[in-house]
Amino acid sequence: MTAKRIVITGGSGFVGRRLVRRLHARKDLVTVLSRNPLAARPALPEGVRIAGYTPTSEGPWFDELAHTDALVSLAGEQIVGVRWTDAKKKEFEASRIGANEMLVTALERIPEKHRPKVVVGASGIGYYGPRGPDEEIDETSPAGRDYMALLAQRWEEALGRAATFGVRVVHTRFGVVLGKGGGALDKMALPFRMHVGGPLGSGKQIMSWVHIDDVCGIITLAIDNEEARGPLNAVSPNPVNMDRFAEAMGLILHRKSYLRVPEGAVRALFGEGAEPLLTGQRALPRAVEKLGYEFEYPDLLPALESVLGPD
Repeated sequence: MTAKRIVITGGSGFVGRRLVRRLHARKDLVTVLSRNPLAARPALPEGVRIAGYTPTSEGPWFDELAHTDALVSLAGEQIVGVRWTDAKKKEFEASRIGANEMLVTALERIPEKHRPKVVVGASGIGYYGPRGPDEEIDETSPAGRDYMALLAQRWEEALGRAATFGVRVVHTRFGVVLGKGGGALDKMALPFRMHVGGPLGSGKQIMSWVHIDDVCGIITLAIDNEEARGPLNAVSPNPVNMDRFAEAMGLILHRKSYLRVPEGAVRALFGEGAEPLLTGQRALPRAVEKLGYEFEYPDLLPALESVLGPD
């Protein structure tokens, strides 16, 4: 396969680091746009180019998007596991909606023949809103109406404008990403390591999880496969409820899953930000599977073992 020229925002983040390593390993020419290139350098492989940019302001970084094959937008402030204040919501919106709007402005100014052929954006299955544990949803399911769903819709709409001038656009909707060195699992594992682990809330809410290697595999598929467009649920085909997830974590860590955290305690800690922890969606990756993607970690126990088990 001919090497591609790929630009990534959020490339020094949890998912971005893994994706950059994967693309660099297959000899793609990767440029990471970073607000702090010096801080990003140690996290990325030698040979990966880093350029400075300001996500919501015009600047010389616009030129970095010209003469490239793909743009991957992964930037966004952490939203799960934090308290949602008004100030935090402004950060969520600026880092997602504002940043994508500026990327599209940059793309629009590039002559058509020099624009990336595809833009792949990160979104989330929060797009669908809270759903009942037995309700299956896929990429054709309607959007929800809560804060996370509305944020995801605006996030996707901002990037989706690139389709109006001929760029193929893919929205990868992440579930709970399992990987070493970051993400929700680090926080979830800590109580288990301290022998006080257990499920949150009722335990019946569905967790549509995905291994970080499969997230990167799905993004790579979206870059390479010209049939990929619109939403792709980046989730395992085998979601589980919170009780089962906590039980599996306890098994891998050799700890008991017995100390249930009451819903009221979670709400007291996170306020409105407790919603994604206490509710869920049984999201399925039907569009991904239709494109022929084969999951590296379709089942929970091997996925957790690869992340939480001994190196």
